[in-house]
Order: sequence, then structure tokens, then C-alpha cells
Amino acid sequence: QVQLVESGGGLVQPGGSLRLSCVASGRTVSANAMAWFRQAPGKEREFVANINLSGVRKNYADSVKGRFTISRANAGNTVSLQMNSLKPEDTAVYYCAARTAYYPGTWSTGMMNYWGNGTLVTVSS
Repeated sequence: QVQLVESGGGLVQPGGSLRLSCVASGRTVSANAMAWFRQAPGKEREFVANINLSGVRKNYADSVKGRFTISRANAGNTVSLQMNSLKPEDTAVYYCAARTAYYPGTWSTGMMNYWGNGTLVTVSS
């Protein structure tokens, strides 16, 4: 079993920045590949970014390319999401997720084996 705990959410003005972190514990060998998803009010959960264990392979949703950066640290047990140039439409609950193997491209929620409880990001003036 893998436990994922997110932190770093909050209220930020449009154009601002925020950094989310997710710490994995437990059987972390099952969390070689990690990702961030988000769910806005009234909408389905959507893919944001993913990353492999070494941090070399990454992929982003078109809506966040050039603004968000995903990274890994702490022997791969911590994954972060640096969010810059935030827009009101980025407002959502952001979820950390994990699976064993990395595959290139965007991911669906059904591909993930483990989920965190989410952290709320609100972009508003």
C-alpha cells in the first residue's frame, strides 16, 4: 500500500505562483510513476502532469504547458508541482496519484493505483 499526502494549496491572485508537494510513504516501489490531477467544481477530474522515477520523463496537459513544472526529489518519494502564471481556471482540488510503471503521454484517472486526499488551489483576486 502507498500513502500520498499533498500540501501547499491555498488562495493566490491571478498571475501568481504556488508550489504543491506530495510525499509518498509505505510501499513506494509501487509508486515509481507519479502524477498530478485536478478537479474543478462540477467537472471531472483531469490530468495535469506526470513524471517517472528518475524525473527525466515528464508530460503535461496542454492547458498547463509552459506554466507548470513537475519534479521529484527525496529519492523519488516527493513530487512537486510548481505553478506559475496562475489563472482563475486553474482553481481546483489538486490530487497526487501514483502507479508502478511510467508510460509516455497523458494519463486517465483509471490508470492510477493510489490517490492522495487532495489540496485546494483557489486563484482569485
